[in-house]
Amino acid sequence: MKYQYSILLYSSQDETDGLCDGLPVRKHINEDLEEIGTLKAQEDWRDLVAPISNYKGGLGHKHNFMTVLLPECLPDRFEIVSYANEFAFLQDDATDILSQQEGHINNGEVLDAIREGERNGTIDALKSGKRQMQAKILNTMIAIDRPRALAAMRSWAKFMEQGAGRQHHLRFQTLEEYLPYRSKNIGHMFWHALVTFGCAITIAEEEMSICAELMLPAVITASLTNDLFSYEKEYEAAQAAGLPNVVNALWILMDEHHISLEDAKAKCRMRIKEEAAKYARIVRETMSRHDLSSDVKRYIELMQYTVSGNVVWSRQCPRYHKDMQYNERQILREKDGVAKHPTTC
Repeated sequence: MKYQYSILLYSSQDETDGLCDGLPVRKHINEDLEEIGTLKAQEDWRDLVAPISNYKGGLGHKHNFMTVLLPECLPDRFEIVSYANEFAFLQDDATDILSQQEGHINNGEVLDAIREGERNGTIDALKSGKRQMQAKILNTMIAIDRPRALAAMRSWAKFMEQGAGRQHHLRFQTLEEYLPYRSKNIGHMFWHALVTFGCAITIAEEEMSICAELMLPAVITASLTNDLFSYEKEYEAAQAAGLPNVVNALWILMDEHHISLEDAKAKCRMRIKEEAAKYARIVRETMSRHDLSSDVKRYIELMQYTVSGNVVWSRQCPRYHKDMQYNERQILREKDGVAKHPTTC
């Protein structure tokens, strides 16, 4: 595959702490576009939805989320997919607060808007601030690529219907019992929407099942990576809400094997390495197959950067590390607004 919009990070083993050996790391050359889209989403959320307090989303001090997870996104689509991803982060945190307070998840408002967009190609933005943000996402995407924008809405709707939001009341006995739930919950179909639109990929309906099968080790790796690095954040949130359990692989491993947190982290890291190695092999094998479309092959190849990039971002993002801060440019844009510090791209 030809790479047009990213550079290879040669220090990838250091960047990933050995968690995904065999999977390269790439970084988008127009990282600034992600920063603008991300901070615009935060600004719109504050203006249209609710105040933001102690919130950290997709930005990282050294590497931003989309920049290393979606390094070959087309430049003219990078800002809006970053905006959409930050909307998802904001919604995820808002959903976590509701679930802690009320014991259940309610994503109905967001799902209704997505279904409306999928069905009509438009979203009535007058009903709420979230709908205004979703309409902005859909309208911008449709102006760029209508067929893939509508396909992205379908994938986003599937995620909201099947896996959005953590079920904090559930108690899993084993890691193997938990992984199918977590793999669905991780948001693969939402990410599928961003990747296919952002990279101009079309996956035919009849090829979706083979994609899901090939992607499984990558989804498991992403799920466990998220749990490994987000544990402290989730534990504190559960404690503050008075919840008896943390819906996280580390919590389950500690209970299942009667081990310490550090030992649970070691087990989780070992499983991440195993699943990443499986996916590296799948990528190599897929490239030599003749029974798959070129778009499926490209999709499977690009997803390896989601796996490695997720590790790179998770190791240094303020979202999971209290000691990590935004860099100087990000702080200025957050303080003054992106209009005063426009993109350099």
